[in-house]
Amino acid sequence: MLKPLTIDEERALLPVITRGREAARRLDVESPDVGTTRMLRREREEGQRAESTLLRATCGLVRSRVVERGYRFGNEELEAAGVEGLVNALHRFDPQKGNRFSTYANYWIMKLVNQAIRQQAGLRESEMEYVLQLQKLLRSDLAKRFSTKEIAGSMGVSVAKARDIVQMNHDLVNRRFETGDFDRGIEARPSPDVNEAPKWVIEELQRLCGDDFDSFWQYAFRTMSIEEIAKSKGISRQAMSKRVEKCRKAVRNSSEAARLQEWFDQQ
Repeated sequence: MLKPLTIDEERALLPVITRGREAARRLDVESPDVGTTRMLRREREEGQRAESTLLRATCGLVRSRVVERGYRFGNEELEAAGVEGLVNALHRFDPQKGNRFSTYANYWIMKLVNQAIRQQAGLRESEMEYVLQLQKLLRSDLAKRFSTKEIAGSMGVSVAKARDIVQMNHDLVNRRFETGDFDRGIEARPSPDVNEAPKWVIEELQRLCGDDFDSFWQYAFRTMSIEEIAKSKGISRQAMSKRVEKCRKAVRNSSEAARLQEWFDQQ
């Protein structure tokens, strides 16, 4: 796995990939002379190396997308689904359209990871869509506790349906931790990769939350429930709730509140 490419590094690879694919196409359908064949083979190999570089530099997205969904990287089914999505993206990617590969790949990785999660949980596609919609809503305002009625209104469903969706989401979260990793403590727990977040986000949240930064991060991304965070810290649920509530108020009253909210909305 390579470190992520900069925009300029990625753009430099795109014409090499385009030439390589065109060379491969010509070698398949034409019968060029020896000199042209040698040139086309060289361009094809250069294009393949560029594709390999692009693929390896984007592999970190698979880890990030699996982890931010609240799972350990090492869940073989989800990891395999993410890699499949990355490879699909590479095969479908058109460098000439001017899009960043990482942006395009992110869609396919999330599509297949969510599909694998849905299959593991035994949810129908429509049910998984509701769960994802709920999770997006919950992230839209970290300082707010949504009531079932508010969830129903925001999602355009009945209160009874909203209760079912909340329960499905709760069950899905609980399934993440059935392997016993929790007993080994907080270090073994999945959490969003903070290295993927902008430095200013981490620094601001650390300033606002202090020692409770990790707990607030887990709570904000719904990767652990209050009960699970409390157990990992060896304190009561009530005490953990007070700590999280203090962090939420600090975030809400921060001079960077709007900017933080905008960043969370984009996740």
